[in-house]
Amino acid sequence: MPPSRTSSTPEQKPGRIAAAVEGQVGWITINNPSRRNAVTLAMWEAIPKAVSRLAGEDAVRVIAIKGGGEETFVAGADISEFETVRRDAASARAYEEVNAAAFAALRDCPKPTVAMIRGFCLGGGLGLAAACDIRLAEAGSLFAIPAGKLGVGYPPQAVRDIVKLVGPARAKLLFYTAARIDSEEALRIGLIDREVAAGTFDLEIARFLETVAGHAPLTLKAAKAAIDAVSGDPLDADWDSVQAAADACFDSTDFAEGRSAFMHKRTPRFSGR
Repeated sequence: MPPSRTSSTPEQKPGRIAAAVEGQVGWITINNPSRRNAVTLAMWEAIPKAVSRLAGEDAVRVIAIKGGGEETFVAGADISEFETVRRDAASARAYEEVNAAAFAALRDCPKPTVAMIRGFCLGGGLGLAAACDIRLAEAGSLFAIPAGKLGVGYPPQAVRDIVKLVGPARAKLLFYTAARIDSEEALRIGLIDREVAAGTFDLEIARFLETVAGHAPLTLKAAKAAIDAVSGDPLDADWDSVQAAADACFDSTDFAEGRSAFMHKRTPRFSGR
C-alpha cells in the first residue's frame, strides 16, 4: 500500500523526490504539493537516483510513482525556474538532458514501473507517466501537453513514449491543441491503461501492486525486455540480452518453485533467483 500520508521524514519535504520501500513495493513520490507537484531541476536530477536505488533493492518487486498530497500527480515542470534554467537554446538543451535522463531511468528500469495518477497529469508529469510500464488513473484525472502554450520543445524520446501509447495522429492532436482530456478519454485513446473509481483508488492500486509483486521477478524482467525490444526500433535492440533474460528464467529456482506450487495447488513463493 502507499506509504502513510502522516509519515514525515527529511526525504519527504516539499520540493523533493522521496524514495521509500513498503514491503515489496518501491515508492517514488514527486513531493511538491504546494505547487501541484511541479518538478524543479533538482527534482528531475534526483529521479534517476531514486529509480536506481529502488531497482537495486532485492526486496523491491515493483516500483510505483505518485504525487505528494491528495490532489495532483504532477502538473509539469516548475515554470518559475525557466527564466534561468531554460532561458535559451543552450540552457534548454542542458535542461532537456536532465529531463530526458529522468524519463529514461523509468523507461529502462529492469523492474516493473507503475504511474499512480490522480488529479492533474500535465506536461512533464505526463512524460513521467508515459515512461512507466503501466498507468493507472483515478476517475476524473486530467491530462494535457501544454507545450504549445509555453513555446518549449520536448525531448524526442519523451515524444516517442507518447506516440507509442496513442499513435502519431493523436499525439499531434495533444500537442497541437494543448487541450485537457479526462481519464475516460485518456483510457479510450490508450494514454492510460486503467481508470479506477475515486472511492476505491488506493485499494485498487494496492491490489494491483500486490498482484505484480507476487509473480516471478525474472519472468517479469524477461517479459519487459522482450516487449520493449519488439515494440521499439529493432536496430537498437540487444536481442542476445533479451534471449538471455528469457533463458535465465529456466535456470532459476523460481521455475522449480512455480512448477512445484502448480502441482501441489499452492501459492508460489518466488525469490527472484
